[in-house]
Amino acid sequence: MKPKRITDDLDRLLELLPPAVQQALATTESREQLLEVVLDLGRVPEARYPGRALALGDQCLTRHDLQATVDRLGQFGADNRAGIERTLHRISAIRNRQRDVVGLTCRVGRAVFGTVEMVRDLLDSGQSLLLMGRPGVGKTTALREIARVLADDLQRRVVVIDTSNEIAGDGDIPHPAIGRARRMQVALPEHQHQVMIEAVENHMPEVIVIDEIGTELEALAARTIAERGVQLVATAHGNALANLIKNPTLSDLVGGIQSVTLGDDEARRRRTQKTVLERAAEPTFPVAVEMNSRHRWSIHADVAATVDLLLRGQSPRPQLRELGSDGSVRLVDAEPSCALSPRTRPALAAIPLPDPKAPSARVASPAQKSAAPVERSDQGGLQVLCCGITPQLVDEAIRRHGWPARWVDDLNDADVVLSIRQGLGQQPALRRQARDSRVPILVIKSDTLPQVERALERLLARRSGSQDPPLPSGSKAGDREDALAALEECRLAVEKVVLPLGRPVELLPRSEQVRQMQVDLVTRYRLRSDVFGQADQQRLRVYPP
Repeated sequence: MKPKRITDDLDRLLELLPPAVQQALATTESREQLLEVVLDLGRVPEARYPGRALALGDQCLTRHDLQATVDRLGQFGADNRAGIERTLHRISAIRNRQRDVVGLTCRVGRAVFGTVEMVRDLLDSGQSLLLMGRPGVGKTTALREIARVLADDLQRRVVVIDTSNEIAGDGDIPHPAIGRARRMQVALPEHQHQVMIEAVENHMPEVIVIDEIGTELEALAARTIAERGVQLVATAHGNALANLIKNPTLSDLVGGIQSVTLGDDEARRRRTQKTVLERAAEPTFPVAVEMNSRHRWSIHADVAATVDLLLRGQSPRPQLRELGSDGSVRLVDAEPSCALSPRTRPALAAIPLPDPKAPSARVASPAQKSAAPVERSDQGGLQVLCCGITPQLVDEAIRRHGWPARWVDDLNDADVVLSIRQGLGQQPALRRQARDSRVPILVIKSDTLPQVERALERLLARRSGSQDPPLPSGSKAGDREDALAALEECRLAVEKVVLPLGRPVELLPRSEQVRQMQVDLVTRYRLRSDVFGQADQQRLRVYPP
């Protein structure tokens, strides 16, 4: 695999700057990794690099020097941006109240070839792809090369929606960095959603590439395009999927969020409060990429499953990919077991990804991608095979308590099978194999975090030779599990609704003994509670401070 190649046409930008700035940036070292040059009236010019800034000389910028630079640039648009013909550089102006230019931000635009290998297999799948990350991490640069690969290598009909000439550069002829992809220019950002719809209706694209979806109209236009069977590749404001979920303007990109009131039976089955947040629809973008840095990306191969986990308060486990200096892509396990001390945690385990261009390469399904094998170092702990239970719940319980355990997907590696009541009934072959291999089976009531935590606690206690904590006189194991679930329900209600949102919460009906335990827990938070209902429907209501 070839290492990445970078072209920037930096000389064409520098020759427009004042002579003193050109002289300060004459050396190769000063141009290496240059992000932008800042020219402010009455201040020393500044060059900005990743993580640092460097003053260019010791003379403040005069009005004459600033005006000479503006004259060489030509006309600024309504968005206060200008460019250089057939380059990717962008110059943005700061104006005073009289509309005179008093500052310039000259951003260096680079065409980088090679980063698309990080998501090449995702492009082959034909699913819509969303890129996220902080400013300056390289979202637009990656979008540019993705457009070129889709148009040239995969022979797709690609249309780039280029707002303020951000992707394909200034001028009527697009920059060669987007290959054969066609470019539709957008004069003003507020017109972007209209041009998106126009591209679909007039030019029959197979793929539409968009930079920075940031308004509700653009999010609705993206869903309209996706419903017509067109593949979308876009970037969005926000560092991670969790940011989009909290953003009411853009949450529709990941399916939208709605508040749902559950019935008593359903809330009791889920072991949760009656009002919960759920995903409203299928995501516009089934696949999402969080760009943590220029060389490390987190891949969410199933956005719907990730959003559901986040809404339940659980932590998703995205696939981490890292781009090496030689252009190779590695799968990285960045979350060693919490049972290991910091001294014994191993180095990141790297596994080379298959070459998508190879004839034998196949596109993996979202489930296969999320279950990609990684090296783990906690082989000495309890190994649990899940049957009808979400493995992420086991991971969450292990991380929360730091238990020496992990889930496995092979019965030959398992010390125990953890299943819900209906799970083994649907997999009789697994039950038979477990019996033949003498692997014990523990059955729990439901696929919930409190039930999984209780089961793992009992398994680890038996493994270490200790006994379960003594139960109160006359109580049963099932009663204690119900009490633990009730306390967990109360804790979540207080910490996620009552305290942060200032709203009262009504818990599920419980027995008098369990309600008293909940009252004691509420008192520890210095909150007030009352009992409502009659007979077996008595329940606790918790009030904000």
